[in-house]
Amino acid sequence: MPRDGQTSSALGKAITVLETVIDRTSPVSIGALAMWLGLPKQTVHRIVRQLVDEGLLERAPGSDGYTAGRRLRRLSERTMEQSLQTATVRAILQRLVGALGETCNVGMLDGPEVIYLERVECDWPLRMQLQPGSRVPAHCTGIGKMLLASLDSRSRRRLVESLPLQTFTEQTITDPNRLLDELKNIRRQGYALNDQENTTGMMGLAVPIRGHDGNAIAGLAVHAPVARLAPTAALTKLSQLQSAAEDIGTAITNEHGG
Repeated sequence: MPRDGQTSSALGKAITVLETVIDRTSPVSIGALAMWLGLPKQTVHRIVRQLVDEGLLERAPGSDGYTAGRRLRRLSERTMEQSLQTATVRAILQRLVGALGETCNVGMLDGPEVIYLERVECDWPLRMQLQPGSRVPAHCTGIGKMLLASLDSRSRRRLVESLPLQTFTEQTITDPNRLLDELKNIRRQGYALNDQENTTGMMGLAVPIRGHDGNAIAGLAVHAPVARLAPTAALTKLSQLQSAAEDIGTAITNEHGG
């Protein structure tokens, strides 16, 4: 939706440009920004150039449009991390781990990777230990596939086609078209399984955490050795995972007064 770009300050105009770009699911051109905001094209060009110089926006490869820059994504990650590292969210995760008996974590998509923002370990000696801040490939993890599937079809295809799709196990999906088909199924069913695609002997089940507008802002997953929790058995825990994800989304919304 067009915004009122006729704010009185340069900072206000820059913020409005940023808001407009990050509200869109695909790169936004300077011409489109000028039209939506009711600002002269030269003014928008100057603002965008300054935002690019500061790392807040970046030119999308093969496009004349702009998307969130690396610095802006880092700010987003830090904001989300602070929202998740509250006593309320950690208590939800601890209850979930207590109920499932397996490690659970929350992560968000950052380009080709998932960054883990919060994690509660189970008590089993055999488990995969990853700390908040750890990064894993998106194409072969439950949270990664869940969040890729949550993108609109155009953004999803563009990102998948840019991923390296490295092989980690015999189960890793490395064909872009096969991965896109998998993501369509995930989007339809509302959950993602990682059946030894990243690490042999380990599985994961992920669901989206949604913000106040219903869009996926992060993912919640349970991880376990397949010898202890097979994918079919994990699916019997799906409703508990979804309920916890809804509680976390509500907690984040309340934290920000949404």
